[in-house]
Parts: sequence; C-alpha cells; structure tokens
Amino acid sequence: MTKMLVVDDEIEICDFLKTFFEDRNYKVFTALNGETALKTIQQEKPSIVLLDIKMPGMDGIEVLKRIKTLHPATKVIMVTAIETRDKIDEATRLGADNYITKPLSLEYLETDVKDKLESLVK
Repeated sequence: MTKMLVVDDEIEICDFLKTFFEDRNYKVFTALNGETALKTIQQEKPSIVLLDIKMPGMDGIEVLKRIKTLHPATKVIMVTAIETRDKIDEATRLGADNYITKPLSLEYLETDVKDKLESLVK
C-alpha cells in the first residue's frame, strides 16, 4: 500500500484528502504543521507528500527543503491557495514535483498523484 502524507494547517483539508485517498487504497498520514510533517516523514517514509505552502511556523518551502535533503526520492506536490509565481518557482527549483491551487480539483489531483508514483517505479 502506497504511503502518502498530507500537510496542511487546515484540519478540514487534511481530513478530506485523507478520506479521499484512503478510499483509493492509500495509507494516508496527516500533519498540521511542518515539524509534525518532518517527524512523520522520518518515521513512515511516504512515497508522496501533498504540502501546503503557507503555514504558520515552518512554511512549506522550508519543509520541502528538508524533505529533499532527508529523502530526495520522495515526490512532493505543493498546494497553494494563492498562486504566487515566486514561491512556485522557488519550490520547483528546490525539487517540488508539481503544484496545485486551491480549491482542489480532485480528478486532477488523483491523476497527478498516480503519475508521480508511476515515475518512482520507472
């Protein structure tokens, strides 16, 4: 079973995505902040992370840097409510595999997650 981590400071988004992907046979962990996300990554080693850019405390860009240092093969899809080109460019430069904007298109998100996971086995 594929492991996924959803990191967002909005519990409703975490819960919604957890249910959505568990219904599709993923093992989903959630984190409401960067510190918890990094602990979960160390313990569970998910294949893919859905990571909110804007969070209090450690933001998604800093979490991305640390993920790519600890586990470079982990696929990371950045999630943002506001499309800020400089943050997206920075995330891409740091190794983000894609970004999506809120409100989320679940069909697009599901397809993108599958594509990223397929690239791990190639």
